[in-house]
Amino acid sequence: MDYKDYYKILGVDRKATADQIKKQYRKLAVKYHPDKNPGNKAAEDRFKEISEAYEVLGNAEKRKKYDDLGSNWKQYEQQGFEGFGGFRGGRASGRQRGYEEFFGGSSGFSDFFDAFFGGGFGAKSQRSRHRQSQNVKGQDLSATISLSLQEAYTGSEQLISLNGQRLKLKIKPGVKDGQTLRIKGKGQQSPLGGEPGDLLLKVHVKPHAGMVRDGDDLIADLPVDIYTAALGGKVPFKTFKGVVQVPVKAGQQNGSILRLKEMGMPVYGSTSFGNLLLKVQLRLPDKMTEAERDLLRQAAVLHAHQ
Repeated sequence: MDYKDYYKILGVDRKATADQIKKQYRKLAVKYHPDKNPGNKAAEDRFKEISEAYEVLGNAEKRKKYDDLGSNWKQYEQQGFEGFGGFRGGRASGRQRGYEEFFGGSSGFSDFFDAFFGGGFGAKSQRSRHRQSQNVKGQDLSATISLSLQEAYTGSEQLISLNGQRLKLKIKPGVKDGQTLRIKGKGQQSPLGGEPGDLLLKVHVKPHAGMVRDGDDLIADLPVDIYTAALGGKVPFKTFKGVVQVPVKAGQQNGSILRLKEMGMPVYGSTSFGNLLLKVQLRLPDKMTEAERDLLRQAAVLHAHQ
């Protein structure tokens, strides 16, 4: 019966932490799993070997027993384990342990494992390995989608192709440019029967011709003719909700900002909205009649004598 160097099999240092051992095991298990290497006997044997190593090193009690055993394993075997007075399996006891305590039903592992860790362990070992395989999650996948600002505002359903499959994804309102959405369970399937990975979906929101997004606010220009700016009134503006009539007070100055509360972008994952900020842009008439010019001249004279 050959001694098994489980640390060497997993490729970890003897001082490796439990997390380092688990991480290395998962890496090797994914690489050598029979489902990924059909018909490859060498890969199958390697998978069994690393599973056996993790069965010991991944369990604090068994790892301690294995470390205590060390290079004296041959001596203990030859003595039928009668010299195991100081070799404890996790319980505080000074009693010598008999051969039958360390030998038992087949675990599906090597003779070395059965000799030192197989006592009554067979079915339990299989359940343990099954639980471990269930914990090996499938790999995450990444993809990118492009949305218009209108789609980001209202939310949308997107169809994407991924690994030969077409996925229908529902995007909530208010998603931002550069935001990464995690879609649970839409990544790679686990090669060990665990839960699938996730889809990491990066969102690109395309620029809009008339509006700029600033956080959850929207910013746009509001053209206002000089008559409305001078006398006051209402100016129509097309928002993502439809056309609204924006109130303009008399004497509204060019470049001033009109704030329309909760007319901006939806806050992602919330029921609230940002604001719509409209910058007044005064517009002169393209054409004026002589009568209109006379009226403006009269208004200018009156204004100068105030």
